[in-house]
Formats: sequence, structure tokens, C-alpha cells
Amino acid sequence: MARKFLYVVAVLIVLTLTSALAYRLFGQRLLSAVMIPKAAFTQPQPTGPDAYDRAEMWYARPNIAKDNPALWVPRGALVVKQVEKRAAVFFIHPTSYFAAFNIAQWNMPLTDKDGSGTAINFLKGQSSAFTAAGDVWAPRYRQAHLGAFLTPQPQAKQALDAAYADVSAAFEAFLKANPTGPIILAGHSQGSLHLLRLLREKVAGKPVAGRVAAVYVVGWPVSVTADLPALGLPGCTARGEAGCILSWQSFAEPADPAAVIRVYDAVPGFTGQPRKGTKMLCVNPLTGSPDSAAAATQNLGTLVDGAAGTPERLVPGAVPARCDARGFLLIGNPPTVGAAALPGNNYHIYDYALFWENVRRDATERLSTFLKR
Repeated sequence: MARKFLYVVAVLIVLTLTSALAYRLFGQRLLSAVMIPKAAFTQPQPTGPDAYDRAEMWYARPNIAKDNPALWVPRGALVVKQVEKRAAVFFIHPTSYFAAFNIAQWNMPLTDKDGSGTAINFLKGQSSAFTAAGDVWAPRYRQAHLGAFLTPQPQAKQALDAAYADVSAAFEAFLKANPTGPIILAGHSQGSLHLLRLLREKVAGKPVAGRVAAVYVVGWPVSVTADLPALGLPGCTARGEAGCILSWQSFAEPADPAAVIRVYDAVPGFTGQPRKGTKMLCVNPLTGSPDSAAAATQNLGTLVDGAAGTPERLVPGAVPARCDARGFLLIGNPPTVGAAALPGNNYHIYDYALFWENVRRDATERLSTFLKR
């Protein structure tokens, strides 16, 4: 029951990408009354220069062996050959803070048990796909509340900036602990939003860019022409290619991504150019290449709910995938993976779960290529 409750609550998180649809269905006044924090924005206290040197500031890192969500392995996982040298993986989790408006702050306190518990659940099903390629570092950060994505109020941007400040500090500590060797950067939803900013400010044009084996900016739209040129690394063009960026947004068919498109088209890209009408980066996780298609037989394992409360398991051949003309990833008929699909057949919550085993293989292959260069 607890697992099902988390999946239902997780649906709210996806409104971060579909706020236009939420406004149309429920009205801005209702959303403001229910989902947007009523408290004045309070700038979180600085974490301190050495805060992320402490293990308790991380959900996952190499010296955390007990209750490390990245070390979870689902039933049915394939045996993966170890790469000759492991990468350090920096993973930023998605929004997990959606406390009731009357008690919510704009940024989640690090002591919030519900938000942290949900973050751990997300990390379990997402960051675990990268542990075959390297050691996962997943920071705790004072993420922006869900409501920050539902309003143009200045507090929303302030909350996102505050969340990014924690992510940036964690990244500096990550680099200090891993001064050499390959790295993989990954995130989902709000995590991907912060990762995109991290690429622009901390990676593009810097020496660290030469250490990046791959970047997974999943569950957030990236314009090929208006965003990608500002990120310092190209979009991936082939399976096993290293030093490039992957992104996808999952929809079952018939897909209705109109809500995402409205929000995407209304905001300029990172280059300053308009996003409206531009193609989104879509690297098919089943093929490893952009704008491609693959049958379900190429899916090595989809993470699905276990029956009668049993743990999640991997099911091979569950869903196909193909990139459409605009850059959305279409997965055929709605699959049976869980209870959190959104209106419009949006499978945002399952962006990693749908292709868990293929993502695991993809990361190791790109790392292997990087190590051979």
C-alpha cells in the first residue's frame, strides 16, 4: 500500500513539466490555493564550505554501504561485465517535496522525512542503473517545492536558485573527491534542470568537460538548436559514443504532449534563441542513437511493480521505443508498469524504469569507449 501511495503522490511531481495542462484543467486560482507554498520565501542558510565532505549530506556515495539506494538491484537483472576502470557518477534526484501548502516551505528542509523517503525511492529505481559503470554520488539538496513550477512568482525562481546552490556545492565536493578519471552526470526532472545549469556553469569550456563519459539529462526537454550549443557537449549520435548528452521524454500512444509543448515553446533557450517550433533532443535508450526506432525485443528489461506487494522486477521485451518528429519518445500502447501515468499518456515517472537494463548497458558501453580514447 505504501508503495502505491508513493506512486500516486509522484504523479503530482510531473506537473512540473505539465503545469500548463494543470492550469487549463483546474484553473490557476485552484492551483495557487492547493499546491503553491503560502509562506514567504526564506533564503536557506549556506551549507558551509565543507558541508558536502560529510557522508550524511549524501543519499549515496562509495562509503555508504547500508541503505544506499544506488546499490539496489531488481530481480531479473542481467550479469554485467565490469569495465576496466569505474567512473564516478554524479546523480541529481527529481522533485520529491510536495508538502501541503499550509506547512510547506519553498525549499525542502534536509530534515524532511517524507521528502527524503520519496527521494530514496526515486534513487532506488533510477541511480541504480548506473552502478555497473561506477560509484554513484547522489547529494541531498534543498530542492524546490513542487509549487515552484506552478507559478511565475519571484519566490519560485529564488527557490530553484537556492536548490541549485546546494547542487553546485555538492558537485564541487564530488570533483574534489574525484580529481581524476572518468565521470558520468545524470539526473531526472528537477534534477535534470539543475544538471543543465551545472553543464553551462561548471562544465562547458572547463577542463572537467574532457573527463565526461556521458550525460543523462532525462525527463526534461532540451532544444537541439536553442539549448544544446550552450551545454558544451554534443548530443549523442550513436550507441557507445562517449562525451555526449542523452535526453528523452516518454509517452505511450496515442500521445498528447501538447501541455509540454506549450510550456517549452513559451520559454527561450539557453542560447537566448527561441525554442518555439524547435526539435527536442531524443536519444532512444534502446538504440543509443537519436531519432531512431526499436522493437520491444530490443528492450533488455523494464522495471515493473511486483505482484501482491513483492519487490519490483525486470521484464524483458515489455515496450518498444521510437523518437517522433518533434523529439518525444513514443513507447507504443500504454504498458503495465505502475499507477502513475499522466493525462496525455505521459510516462514521465517511468523514464528510467521503462529502459532500466538498457540504460545500465548504455552507461557501461559509453564508459568503455571513453576509456579506449
